[in-house]
Amino acid sequence: MKTIITCLFLCLTLGFSSFAQEKNESREKIKALKIAYLTEQLALTSNEAEKFWPIYNAFDKGQHDLRDKQRLEMRKSLRNQGVINEINEKEAERLINLKLAIDEQLQESEKEFIQKITGIISYKKIIKLQIAEMEFGRKLLKKYHQRDKKE
Repeated sequence: MKTIITCLFLCLTLGFSSFAQEKNESREKIKALKIAYLTEQLALTSNEAEKFWPIYNAFDKGQHDLRDKQRLEMRKSLRNQGVINEINEKEAERLINLKLAIDEQLQESEKEFIQKITGIISYKKIIKLQIAEMEFGRKLLKKYHQRDKKE
């Protein structure tokens, strides 16, 4: 009996770790595609790219972390309260205030990012960057929806 439980535990653990690894590999693949797409769209010189990417990667990670924090709090609250209709007004107010605070942090982070990269790339390329990020997101969603329709 102990052997069966141990085997079951190992199978579940390996299954979850391989799922997490696949998910991480997918994220890395998307990140690489995004870098290639943005580099192409911005037509960065090697000198610009060398200075730009460390700043962009730090900015992107910060934005991602803030959005994750917001999603985590929402999920935690919903998990504790059940469904959205069961959340009391005080908790709803807390979540709205958290969202607003995170939105401010996201905007402040973007301002700082733009200030840092203005010495590296032109304002025209900054606009191209913003457009390219939106286009990449749309293309990624479109590809994701097409994949879902095939399955």
